[in-house]
Amino acid sequence: MNILITGCNGQLGNEMQLLEKAHPAHTFFNTDVDELDITNQEAVENFINTHEIEGIVNCAAFTAVDKAEEAKEPCTTLNTVAPAYLAAAIESRHGWIIQISTDYVFNGKNFRPYREDDTPSPDGVYGSTKLAGEFGVTKFCSRAMIIRTAWLYSSFGNNFVKTMLRLGRERDTLGVIYDQIGTPTYARDLAMAIMSIIEQGIHPGVYHFTNEGVASWYDFTKAIHRLAGITGCQVRPLKTEEYPTPAKRPHYSILDKSKIKDTYHLTIPYWEDSLRECVEILTSC
Repeated sequence: MNILITGCNGQLGNEMQLLEKAHPAHTFFNTDVDELDITNQEAVENFINTHEIEGIVNCAAFTAVDKAEEAKEPCTTLNTVAPAYLAAAIESRHGWIIQISTDYVFNGKNFRPYREDDTPSPDGVYGSTKLAGEFGVTKFCSRAMIIRTAWLYSSFGNNFVKTMLRLGRERDTLGVIYDQIGTPTYARDLAMAIMSIIEQGIHPGVYHFTNEGVASWYDFTKAIHRLAGITGCQVRPLKTEEYPTPAKRPHYSILDKSKIKDTYHLTIPYWEDSLRECVEILTSC
């Protein structure tokens, strides 16, 4: 197949590129804004038709959660409008699209892991625009697959792991939120799952994917420092109200992954095992 990857310079996009050589049967078109502006409908249609694209993995997104509260228009354009353009264009070729979404479509007030059929209730601009993006993709493409993920990190780009490594080396003390719970997710594991899905075939619908297990941001930080051998920084637990941000964060972001595991027979790594792999890459550079 001819497969379009958008947002190729981001965390997930870069991880997807590392795996492409293992799938020589497909031709991948890796694009970011310089190669294809997905907010331009005509450009999207021309690219997809010219290159005879049969499938899309949309990794592109406006992910600056706090900035989104004051930048609603560009956030909406990239998270809501652009996915609909991609979906409509690929539908005209009877192709498929995998849209990457987020735990922020939920408000985080649940008491059990969120399932795909739970009613979304986003609290902020980022979550609202990503949810609208889900609706647009499923409206315009009959072979649309939504994958919601959470707490994504990688050896590429800017992310929580890199920030905690840097601060752990720079500071004697560091305060980190302990009352927000989720699952750190290695972008390479998500990329591997996507490649497996492509090989097995698209089953349209909404799916959840994170690594296995749960942690708070405090637990996550302690593990990062331990695995990196950082011992000179004392990590203090903070309550959410002690670290106010423009956007509300979900207190509970655990996603139920049963559907994607059962449908695609995936074995998903435990979050700390994957974190060890990523930290080894980062500390060996």
